[in-house]
Amino acid sequence: MMNPNNNSEFNAIREGVQALCAEFDAAYWRKVDEEKGFPEAFVKALTDAGWLAAMIPTEYGGSGLGLAEASIILEEVNRCGGNSGTVHGQMYNMFTLLRHGSEEQKSFYLPKIAAGELRLQSMAVTEPTTGTDTTKIKTTAVKQGDKYVINGQKVWISRVQHSDLMILLARTTALAEVKRKSEGMSIFLVDLREAIGNGLTVQPIANMVNHETNELFFDNLELPASSLIGEEGKGFKYILDGLNAERTLIAAECIGDGRWFIEKASQYAREREVFGRPIGQNQGVQFPIAEAHIEVEAADLMRWRACEEYDSGINAGASANMAKYLAAKASWEAANACMQTHGGFGFACEYDIERKFRETRLYQVAPISTNLILSYVSEHLLDLPRSF
Repeated sequence: MMNPNNNSEFNAIREGVQALCAEFDAAYWRKVDEEKGFPEAFVKALTDAGWLAAMIPTEYGGSGLGLAEASIILEEVNRCGGNSGTVHGQMYNMFTLLRHGSEEQKSFYLPKIAAGELRLQSMAVTEPTTGTDTTKIKTTAVKQGDKYVINGQKVWISRVQHSDLMILLARTTALAEVKRKSEGMSIFLVDLREAIGNGLTVQPIANMVNHETNELFFDNLELPASSLIGEEGKGFKYILDGLNAERTLIAAECIGDGRWFIEKASQYAREREVFGRPIGQNQGVQFPIAEAHIEVEAADLMRWRACEEYDSGINAGASANMAKYLAAKASWEAANACMQTHGGFGFACEYDIERKFRETRLYQVAPISTNLILSYVSEHLLDLPRSF
């Protein structure tokens, strides 16, 4: 396994991202959260610095880095107190285009994405009546001549208002007509600038986190046949390929959150005095922080295993799922320890803990729930009967 602590390239990436994040302090993120806004200045700076093009091959204007390097970028954003949820979509949504798009599609879109001329921040898979049961999606794409006509509904689709392009999964063959339920779905690249208002309606969903997410309604949206990515009917396979990267990157974000909480809690425990002694001297305070640190470090090891497998071309499904599970759990435990250490002050907005507390809670549920990961491990690693 790689040694991430003794890698000069990794350390240089950390230092570069940290320097950029230093320009966007806690007050910046607090203001964005209060206004339920979007960190446009931060996203632009990250794009201009080339960090969001890290995984785009050099021939298309990117840096040609791997999943390991990308994971460091997102980890550091969260560790510095920011929210990678505003930018991570571009990292993992790109995998479908990068691995399965035609040369014409890649040559046209990837240089523009790398240069910041286009954003690919959105992926539309989830539907109101299917959730994680993806094979039962009802959104259809019917081919009519040189175009596909899209009808259906999607929900919890993020960053639509701040993206130019969107990956869309739709059924091109009815479920009743395929041999396997995972067949008959296809992937399309949607130009949101043309689609919204011309067959696509976007309805924002208010939520407890300042996370831009939406419900989408497709009413005879017409897409050119050239918007199809890869072969028709193989979209589910393409999506799964990208989800291993997604889960690994989310794990890295959670690790960044966990380290932010642990550093925050440790500093407060050293400085805060009650009954004439720092509260960190009490085992009831220090033990939960120490336990959170151990869990974050353990999750980090699984993150690196997933990265190494993915970048080596090995199926990283098991490691990616377990990394996401461990990291989401560890960050949530670290959040609770940090909140408990600060007591009442943890609820005060000026300490930023309540904001990060809300943000990291999301990862117990999305982009894949912990229960689905447990089902995956039970079936694929332990050879237990399929539970769904």
